[in-house]
Amino acid sequence: MQTLELPLVGLLPLLVLLAGVEAWLGRHLGRGNFDWRESAASLAIALGQRALGLVTAGLIGSAFFWIWDHRLFTIPLDNAWAPPLLFLASELCYYGQHRVSHESRWFWASHAVHHSVRHFNFSAAYRLGWTAAVTGAGVFFVPLVLLGFHPVAVAAVLALNLTYQFWLHTELVPKLGAFEWLFNTPSHHRVHHASNLEYLDANYGGVLIVFDRLFGTFVEERVDVPCRYGLVKPLDSYNPIRIAFHEWLAMANDLYTAASWRERARYAFGPPGWRSECMTERHPSTR
Repeated sequence: MQTLELPLVGLLPLLVLLAGVEAWLGRHLGRGNFDWRESAASLAIALGQRALGLVTAGLIGSAFFWIWDHRLFTIPLDNAWAPPLLFLASELCYYGQHRVSHESRWFWASHAVHHSVRHFNFSAAYRLGWTAAVTGAGVFFVPLVLLGFHPVAVAAVLALNLTYQFWLHTELVPKLGAFEWLFNTPSHHRVHHASNLEYLDANYGGVLIVFDRLFGTFVEERVDVPCRYGLVKPLDSYNPIRIAFHEWLAMANDLYTAASWRERARYAFGPPGWRSECMTERHPSTR
């Protein structure tokens, strides 16, 4: 949900400071992965995302409150079981939304912005797509409101989810032992951002990693396979506008050159990189 990304970006000055501290620490330790031009582009993208999010927040919020007015049930959060249920349900919805954002090009066109970083560090956390509202990504969280959780509570728990994920974007934190069985960690998220074939399309969780383990999308980071970050075909640009819209432009070109409406539907909603001559495989030029 575009509006749910705003609290994370609202902390932007603190996050930028932490990214600077991480960069200094990584340089001091001889570790880490930094490109100041890429980090500057991420900051520009974050500012653009915030501005666009403020424009769309009212419309999205109104839609969710309309759904609230037509909810099936009401789940009071003063019940002891309600907050844990909301947390688990929101994690499941987030897992579904995040997974579809990798499996359908329509959603990937926005999410690809986040994965375009080639240097994995804290600044990657606030490189967020500008067009999540256009794709309708918020629909994945509609069931939470329809079943009776208040929209403000849903927004709050998902904002906490995204805030938690900030610290996942680093190479400076090693594996964390038993903690990794239940929770998402930097190690798990490094795999998620890697473009190695061994790691593609894995570890979609937000705070938890349990749904990846349950649904077969969990992949563990391997010492013998260092993560290579970015898109399969790297995006060699520091231009925020190009980064924000490159996949939409590629999709528009594919739709224009498609031979039929069936092909157009596949290009728009099929897997990223789908090609008519290779209907079941990803094409490395886009993912």
